[in-house]
Amino acid sequence: MDNVSTDSSFLEMLDQLNEQLVNSRQEPIAFDHDCREGICGMCSLYINGEAHGPDRAVTTCQLHMRKFKDGETIYVEPWRAKAFPVIKDLVVDRSSFDRIQQAGGFVSVNTSGRTMDANAIPIGKAEADKAFEAATCIGCGACVASCKNASAMLFVSAKVSQLALLPQGQVEAKQRVLNMVKQMDEEGFGNCTNTGACAVECPKEISLENIARMNREYFTAMLTSE
Repeated sequence: MDNVSTDSSFLEMLDQLNEQLVNSRQEPIAFDHDCREGICGMCSLYINGEAHGPDRAVTTCQLHMRKFKDGETIYVEPWRAKAFPVIKDLVVDRSSFDRIQQAGGFVSVNTSGRTMDANAIPIGKAEADKAFEAATCIGCGACVASCKNASAMLFVSAKVSQLALLPQGQVEAKQRVLNMVKQMDEEGFGNCTNTGACAVECPKEISLENIARMNREYFTAMLTSE
């Protein structure tokens, strides 16, 4: 690649590369992208051995070319995990995350009569802040790609915590964590060995505290469920 602006994002550099390939009658490289604002989590690339590249707390679309040296060779790979099969080039199938959320990521609401406004339910600030922090997980899969066991514990724990910390999530709390952990195992993700690589590479800085919380929720559900 020549004439790459240091102000370009990594995805803009790939756009430029694909334009060159198309102009030279070669097939462009397939890669995932959507919002390009660090929200959707689609731009999941392994760059020079790191999920989302050498910067911290950013997604690939927020990574700028000034983070690389002029003339540097950049190695780009798709996520590598059994549960994320490669579709083409740099695109992987992450629908396993969708199935995990569908297994338990919901709340029951009594809609008979007048439904209570969610804002009318008193929630302590500490709990609300922790729930919000867990909810910032964008499901990009960097945690899985960074883990030597391809574990999805950080992702699943963030989704469990998001609802477990709020009163709206208490009705299904026990069954939710059991269902989501079961689905995670069925999808073929590995086990967590507490190396912490997932939290280091997470673009939204999801805390390992969520894994501890999910473990507590899981064992409590195991001991108290009929």
